[in-house]
Amino acid sequence: MKIVISLLLIIMSYLYGSIPFALVIGKLFYNTDVRNEGSGNLGGTNAGRVLGKKAGISVILLDASKCCISILIAKAIAHYTGIHPDIIYLCALACVIGHCYPIFAQFKGGKAVSVAIGYALVTNIHAFVIAVIIFLITLKVSKYVSLSSILASSTILILSPFIGYSTVGVLTNLCIVALLIYKHKDNIKRIKNNTESKITWM
Repeated sequence: MKIVISLLLIIMSYLYGSIPFALVIGKLFYNTDVRNEGSGNLGGTNAGRVLGKKAGISVILLDASKCCISILIAKAIAHYTGIHPDIIYLCALACVIGHCYPIFAQFKGGKAVSVAIGYALVTNIHAFVIAVIIFLITLKVSKYVSLSSILASSTILILSPFIGYSTVGVLTNLCIVALLIYKHKDNIKRIKNNTESKITWM
C-alpha cells in the first residue's frame, strides 16, 4: 500500500508541475499564447517580457508554488501513512520534470528556475537564502538572469551535503541542477557569444 501511495504522490506531483501557468494566464487574461512570442518559453521571464511585469510575477509565484504544494502534501501524507520522508524529494523531482516537460503543453515547458526556488524554500531555508543571495549578487554584476539562476542552483548543489540534505536530497539536487543547466544550454551559448539579453532594471 505504501508503494501505491508513493507512486500516486509522484504522479500527482508530475501532473501538478505540468500545469503551464504562463500559457493559462496568457490565454485567459491576455488572449496571447506566450509560446509564439519572445523566447517561446513557458516561464515567468518570458511571460513578463511578453505580457508585462504583473503577469510575469504571477507566473513566477504560481510556478514556485508547484514544488511547495507538492512537497507539503507529500510530507503530510508520509507523516500519517508511515512512508519514508524522502518521498518529498521524489515528488519534488517529478514536479520539476513536469514543469520542464509538461504533458499539458506538448512536453515543452519552463526552465526549472521558479520551481527550484519553491523547492529550496520548502526543503531547506538555508539553501533558499543562500540561493537568493547568490542570484542577486550575480544578477547585479552580470545582468544575466540565466547565469544567475545557474550559479545560484549550482552553489546549493555544492553545499547541500553540509546544510542538512539527506543522500536522496543531494541526489535530487543534482538531478534538478543538471536539468536546469540543460534547459539553459541555449542561454549558455548566447552568453559565450555575448548575445544573451541583459536586464536593465538593476
